[in-house]
Amino acid sequence: METYLISILPLYAHRILTGKKKMELRRYFGLKPGSGSIFVIYASGGTRAIVGEFKAGEVYVGKPEEIARIALSGGTGVFKSDLKYIRGSKVAIGIEIKEVKVYKRPVKLEELRRIFPGFQPPLSFRRIDENEPLYVLLLERLRAQG
Repeated sequence: METYLISILPLYAHRILTGKKKMELRRYFGLKPGSGSIFVIYASGGTRAIVGEFKAGEVYVGKPEEIARIALSGGTGVFKSDLKYIRGSKVAIGIEIKEVKVYKRPVKLEELRRIFPGFQPPLSFRRIDENEPLYVLLLERLRAQG
């Protein structure tokens, strides 16, 4: 199972963590996560912390218009205003959100940088290898909290 670290604005992170948003939209840059992949949520903006995770259901890749049609088909919690993030891209990705888990204790950016000097959250998302210190030292502990 692949694991990714994804940066999400606090408003959208909150919507995901409370079950209101069921699909995440991104510009496609060649990285296609599989169904069942885990996305660790880094809430950017004023929150600046790792706050939870979700499992990917279906992952759609296509023209922005195709992804928009899927996202707006109902029950996804995606609004027309959310489509601005994929508008203008040649290819977009829609990640269905399943099995959301809120971490008991968010890990702030300052703490991340104390543990991992020079840590930078991704602009969109990036894969986390299971042998990577971020995974071994941090994610395993957050998940073990329940």
